[in-house]
Amino acid sequence: MRQAEPSSDLPRNILAKPLVIPRDQHPVSRKDIAEPALKVLYRLHNAGYEAFLVGGCVRDLLLGIQPKDFDVATSAKPEEVQKLFRNCRLVGRRFRLAHIMFGREIIEVATFRGHHSDSEENAQAQKHAKSDNEGMLLRDNVYGSIEEDAQRRDFTVNALYYNIADFSIHDFANGVRDIENGVLRMIGDAETRYREDPVRMLRAIRFATKLSMRMDASVADPIRQHAALLQNIPAARLFEESLKLFTAGKALANFEMLSDYHLFQQLFPQLKNYLKAPEESPYQMLRQTFADTDARLAKGLSITPAYLFAALLWWPLQARMEELMFESGLPPVDAMNIAAADVIGRQMQSIAVPKRFTIPAREIWQLQQRLERAKGKRVKSLLGHPRFRAAYDFLLLRAATATPLEQKKLNELAQFWTKQQEHTPAAPASDEVRPAKRRGRRGGRRRKKPGSSSSS
Repeated sequence: MRQAEPSSDLPRNILAKPLVIPRDQHPVSRKDIAEPALKVLYRLHNAGYEAFLVGGCVRDLLLGIQPKDFDVATSAKPEEVQKLFRNCRLVGRRFRLAHIMFGREIIEVATFRGHHSDSEENAQAQKHAKSDNEGMLLRDNVYGSIEEDAQRRDFTVNALYYNIADFSIHDFANGVRDIENGVLRMIGDAETRYREDPVRMLRAIRFATKLSMRMDASVADPIRQHAALLQNIPAARLFEESLKLFTAGKALANFEMLSDYHLFQQLFPQLKNYLKAPEESPYQMLRQTFADTDARLAKGLSITPAYLFAALLWWPLQARMEELMFESGLPPVDAMNIAAADVIGRQMQSIAVPKRFTIPAREIWQLQQRLERAKGKRVKSLLGHPRFRAAYDFLLLRAATATPLEQKKLNELAQFWTKQQEHTPAAPASDEVRPAKRRGRRGGRRRKKPGSSSSS
């Protein structure tokens, strides 16, 4: 396959002319492309618009990985896409996108993005693009050509376009070569791209681990210096990014790289001090949590972010509980409830974890105290608790990573609950992460039936 050299007048690593790889020289087949994506591509093409599969799905198909999502790039404006598809809705303010719904499957369609500058002739474009004082893009709805769109991509391996017109692949940045060499390179200046969107630093880590690639020095070197830029990202967006990092089978590798590049500390500020002592229990619990998560996914088992966040925030919770009990003399149960609210509240400033996960996480914490105190009938009651299985697994995690002071006690407690399940099976584990239902109030007056009398 011939290679081309980048042009000095274009962003770093962008080719003067794209490499067009014909169908007989690449392995991507239409049978590997989801039917809804093909429908979208063909309808756009038949309507006279350019239509390409773009980015990660093309990259993954070249690597022999079945993509989870198929994204489409087109010359059609969002409103024009909407006219072609009744099952379309427009979303996004920062980037205007068309989502085309096929049952539960969504095909995301983006119009080719163009450049924006401060020149007077681009005044109209400036109305559709906005950045803050640090260079982060707040709004970016400037449309352009496929060439401009490729220049706006983050990594060379994502500047790949599959053309439905002739089934060729357009490679704008030697992305195919980088896939073959296992190198992750940035399009343009990495520092500028990180300032435009600091989440690209997280994406660099995620792609490096997911694709088993090494980051080029130009990609890796600026990350530590710019890690604090993640503080400018909305906490809700960082929650979504955290799920991609820790619930896709590469949690441990991502944790280690994120910690090394000072990004994990930005996502979980309360864990900063625990990362300084890898040999101690808190760090070992973090590491074991991610290893267990990867192992469950490898076996095809489900995981829940509720358990993950319960484990990640356990040691900050313990530290806050000790403060409250020492300063205010609170009993452990009250200290736990107040500490849980405090720790979760602080975490929400960086990662906005939804209540559907924080409430079960708190239940897992609360059950740790109940597991330690349970006797007699309460043992059977706890075995039937809808969150028992998660709490039991968490107890095993604590025992496996305990400090020498607590190890004997936690091991005995874990053995006790293991034996109890042999005699009385626990409630089946559920993928549900809704809070456990509260018991209704006992007794109380019964509502009278219509027409009934209080006298006999």
